Amino acid sequence: MVIALRSDVLLAELRELIARHARADETTAIDGVLLSAATGPQEPRGSTTGTVAAVIAQGAKRLAIGDRVYDYGPGQYLVASVDLPVTGHYTRASAEEPALGFGLMLRPAAIAALLLDAGAAPASGPVRRAGGAAAPPGLGVADASPELLDAVVRLVRLLDRPADRAVLAPGLQREVLWRLLTGPLGASLRQIGMSDSSLTHVRRAVRWITEHHATAFRVEDLARSCGMSTSAFHRTFHAVTALSPIQFQKQVRLQESRLLLLTGAHDVATVGHRVGYDSTSQFSREYRRQFGLPPGRDAARLRAGVAAPAA
Repeated sequence: MVIALRSDVLLAELRELIARHARADETTAIDGVLLSAATGPQEPRGSTTGTVAAVIAQGAKRLAIGDRVYDYGPGQYLVASVDLPVTGHYTRASAEEPALGFGLMLRPAAIAALLLDAGAAPASGPVRRAGGAAAPPGLGVADASPELLDAVVRLVRLLDRPADRAVLAPGLQREVLWRLLTGPLGASLRQIGMSDSSLTHVRRAVRWITEHHATAFRVEDLARSCGMSTSAFHRTFHAVTALSPIQFQKQVRLQESRLLLLTGAHDVATVGHRVGYDSTSQFSREYRRQFGLPPGRDAARLRAGVAAPAA
C-alpha cells in the first residue's frame, strides 16, 4: 500500500521538531544541520549567506542582493550556492508564532560524490546564455516537494534518537541533497560539485575578494586567474551574484566596517581605512547610502540595541 506524503502534515512535524531543538547558535548534534527560531520580525541587516539550503517551516524571510529580492515562506526553500553578502530579515515572526527554519550546509565534496554515484548529473541542466557559459544565480527560491520535506523531517527526527544518528544521518543528508539536486534549483547544486564549472570560477573569485576586501584589484587580473576573458567573467559574475566585482567588494567592505564599528574599538576614519577606503568622506557617504545612517550614529544605535537585552 502506497501512502501519499502530505506537505501540511510534514510541515507540522517539522515545526514541532525545530521548536524543541533550535538553539541560539543554530547548530545541532548533526554536523552540517542548522535549526533556527526567531521570535520577532527584524530590521534588515547585512550578513553573508554561506553555501546552504534552507527550508522555512513557519514564518517568512526576505533576502536582497543587488537588484534581486528573494521572499520565501512555509513550505519553500532557498539555495545559496555561493557565499554572498546579502541584506536580510524575517518579515513574519512573533513570540506566539516564531519563524522556524532548517538549514543544510552544502559541501562540494558531498555533492560531487553523489553525482558520481548517480552516474551523471540529472538531465534538467542550466540554461546556457547566448555567447557564454551557463551561470545559474547564486541564490534561488522554490517550493519544497513532499519528498524533500519527508527527507528533512526524517533527518531532524534523529536529534531525538542519539543511538541512530551516527549510522543514519549521513544517508539522510545524501537523500536531502538528492532531492535538492533533482528539484528546480538543481542546476546550482550540480555546479557546486563540478570543479570546472562557471559557478566554481565565480566562487573562487568571491573568496578572493572577501579575503582581500581592503586591496584594490584589476578585474582583468581576477578574470585571468579564473581562466576567463574579462567580458565572460563580468557576465558570469553578475549572473551569479547580481553585482559587478567592484560592487561586490564594496558590499563586503561595508559589512566588515559595520562589524568593526560595533566593537567600538576604532573611530570612523580608522575603520574606513582598514576596510580599504582612502577617503573618509567617501566611506561615510557610501555607508549611509547602504545602512541609512552615518557610520558613527549607526554604530551607536547598534551598540545600544545589543546592550538593551542584557540590561
